[in-house]
Amino acid sequence: MGYAGTVHEHLSAVERHNADTVERAIDALLGAITSDGLIVTAGAGHSLAAVAETFYRAGGLSCVRPLYHPDLLPMHGAKSSTDAERRSGLAAEVLAEDPLDENDVLIVFSTSGVNPYPVELAKAGRAAGLPVIGVTSGPASAAAPKRAGTTLAAESSIVLDTLVPPGDAAHPAAAPVTAPLSSLSTMFVWNLLLVGLHTRAERDGIELPLWRSANTEGGDQANKDLLAHYGKRVPRLA
Repeated sequence: MGYAGTVHEHLSAVERHNADTVERAIDALLGAITSDGLIVTAGAGHSLAAVAETFYRAGGLSCVRPLYHPDLLPMHGAKSSTDAERRSGLAAEVLAEDPLDENDVLIVFSTSGVNPYPVELAKAGRAAGLPVIGVTSGPASAAAPKRAGTTLAAESSIVLDTLVPPGDAAHPAAAPVTAPLSSLSTMFVWNLLLVGLHTRAERDGIELPLWRSANTEGGDQANKDLLAHYGKRVPRLA
């Protein structure tokens, strides 16, 4: 099987594995949307690619508030970004600057799900009484050292499993050394949520707050009201 076949097979397995849990996650997200709450998304390292995918994205939800700290981004320092997500207490620092609200839902992306930053975020979200959706990999988490003493999956109220293997690589299939699966799998899971939300919203007569592409005719005007509504609560929209 070639690489494309490997990816297709993997994503199909992810969809089947998470079918029931995706519906539970959609319930939580719709609860936040209909109560005018926010969907707060977080990650570290390359999981920040998933956070970027959720935020200010054409066709994406405008009620998303990303949690972010520059120390967590590899482009601001590769080794230091790894050190940051392993540092206990950083999650509390981030939440002190950008607190959660009672109507929010927290989504934490972390393939290994074992470092203090994602685990402590999930704990804080649960302590605040919020639904916490952990997007993580069961196989990768099981094989990783438990630096936080527990895992993102254990601390989340809803777990979406990307099924990414330990080490992340997917090619060659017999002895993988390259072509990581985590980003593709995580963004696929996010898109499953968007598709499911759209289907449910259409059925229930709910209008989803979706961005239009700013590079299409009328896109800026269509987004104007969304920016006005969410701008004060999502400073990164400025």
